Amino acid sequence: MIYAFTIDSTSFPAAKVTKISDIMNLALPLALTGAGLIFLVITLSAAFNILTHGDNPDALKKAYGSMTTAVLGLIIVIASFLAIRLLGVVLKTDIIPK
Repeated sequence: MIYAFTIDSTSFPAAKVTKISDIMNLALPLALTGAGLIFLVITLSAAFNILTHGDNPDALKKAYGSMTTAVLGLIIVIASFLAIRLLGVVLKTDIIPK
């Protein structure tokens, strides 16, 4: 006996995704939240290293370097988010997360 089934949005949630903008609307807020949390952890770790290793110039240099890297990473993430929003406006799609 052969069983057949249909794939629709009620039985298979992935069938709700019909456009790439649907995927972007799901992925962008998650990616930005993850990037923000990573930035927070790296910044707090660097600040803790600055406070605890205040007399060691090598440790201070490493902590300032990691804080600089965290800030540059956050700037890159924000710039890429703005570029995707601009791309959504230019292409007149709904890539802009709600």
